[in-house]
Order: sequence, then structure tokens, then C-alpha cells
Amino acid sequence: MQRELNRIARDTNHFLKRFIKKQKKSELIIPMKYGLFSGGKKIRSKILIDIGLIFKLSYKSLIILGSAVECIHAYSLIHDDLPCMDNDSIRRGKASTHVKFGESTAVLAGNSLLTMAFEILSHKDLNISEKIKINLINKISESSGHLGIAGGQYLDLSYEHKKVSQKKIIEMEIKKTGKLFSFCCAAPLILKKKDKKEIKKFEDIGADIGLLFQVADDLIDYRGNFLIAGKKTGKDKKKGKATLISLLGYKNTIKYGNNLILKINKKIKKYGSRSHNLSKTLDYILNRNK
Repeated sequence: MQRELNRIARDTNHFLKRFIKKQKKSELIIPMKYGLFSGGKKIRSKILIDIGLIFKLSYKSLIILGSAVECIHAYSLIHDDLPCMDNDSIRRGKASTHVKFGESTAVLAGNSLLTMAFEILSHKDLNISEKIKINLINKISESSGHLGIAGGQYLDLSYEHKKVSQKKIIEMEIKKTGKLFSFCCAAPLILKKKDKKEIKKFEDIGADIGLLFQVADDLIDYRGNFLIAGKKTGKDKKKGKATLISLLGYKNTIKYGNNLILKINKKIKKYGSRSHNLSKTLDYILNRNK
């Protein structure tokens, strides 16, 4: 698993570095690269490639799609760390972008990475029809804005120190984390021109994977493992964050995560051996906190 993650990270970073190098220089390039190439396991790209291989898509095209996803993800992390948001000074074991470059520069670098994702999906390097490109851009836009990451972060902040139902917590976590995973699962099917019903099925799978990822993230924060988290841990409890752990407790949250894996595996069972890579990635996501 680690070897595969390393390969995907290397190839994704290689594409992004070449893409940025071809652009005109600006003062924001350095903080953008700082936030974009700060490490990270590229699990979203791994999921995208796992799904893409089920449908026999080219690895090169999947890396380009994953590069756009990683730009969106990096933007969201830069903004999440801001003092007006989660106020985290450390990300992936080093100073957060706003600590390194200042708050206003971090905001602008994050904004620039967000828009660069759309540049990547509309670029000639992605050799697909204009109609499919528009569908991909529409889907990733929905995943990133008020119906996705931004809306989820708003709810996350507004739920602090409040008693929130399990249904609302799940809806918030699917927006904040699940929607981008939904894009990763839907994008390969959009490339293959699958019908809306099948695309929706994989979007739902992506939402469950995103929820699984968030559960694992919350477990890491709860256990307080800085080396795995790459940032200060134990903050969810201090900030009164609405999480499944705060509602269900630690052990029941682990059970919830395992049940999610069973649910997802049941949905992808029909694809046989082609779904084995995805199943392994699911186990890795939940167990990376150990």
C-alpha cells in the first residue's frame, strides 16, 4: 500500500510541478507550492485511481484528475488552518501556510490553488471532449463550494459547543470531507460516459468513503498521535467539535467505521477482483490511526 501511495504522490507532484512551471511567475507561486507540496498521503488520488482501474481508464488521465483534486484539497487545508477558522499553526509537521507567509497571503494562495484545479481540468493535457471537461468542472465545483467543502466547514464551525444530532454530524462531515471523495469516485464514470444512475451510485460510495476518512481523522485526533496527524491533536474536544466520537464514544465510532467498510465493500462486490485495490485502501484509511 505504501509503495503505491508513494508512486501516486510522486507522479501527481511531478505533473503539478510541470504544470506550475509552464505558468507565468507571480509572487503567490511560492506560498502556493508550500501548501501544495507539504506532504500528505494523496488518499483522494488513490481512491480516484482505484475506481478508475475498475473501469480500465488510463493511469495518466487519472493522475491529471487527481492533480486537480489535490489542488482543491490543499486550498481547503490552507483555509482550514487560518486563525478565523480552526487556528492550526502546524500542518503535516511544519508551520501552516499562514504562519509561514502571513494570513492574507495564505488566503490568496488558497484561492489560487482552488482556481488552478479548474485550469487543470480544462487544459489540453487532459485529452478528452469539451463536454466531459465541463461535466468534470461542474462536479468538482459543486464538491468545493457551499454544497461541499465550504458549506461543511461552515457547519463544522457553527456546531462547536452545541448538542448536535448524529444525522446533522454525518451531513456536515459528508459535505466537509465526503463531497471531494464523491468527485473522486464519480469522475472516472464521467470519463467513461456512464449513465446518471451509475454515477450517482459511485457518488454515494464516495460520500461513505469520505465519512470513513473523517471518522479515522477524528480517531487520530482523539488518541493524540501527533506523528500520524502531523498537527496538534486533542483539539476537537477542547474546541467542542461535533464529531461522532463526541456522540457515540471511541469504541462505537470504531465499530461505525468498520460497518462503513462493510457497506462500501458490499456495493463494489460485483466488480470482483478489480475492486480489491479499493477494498485495501478502505482498510488502510481506517487503520492508519493505529
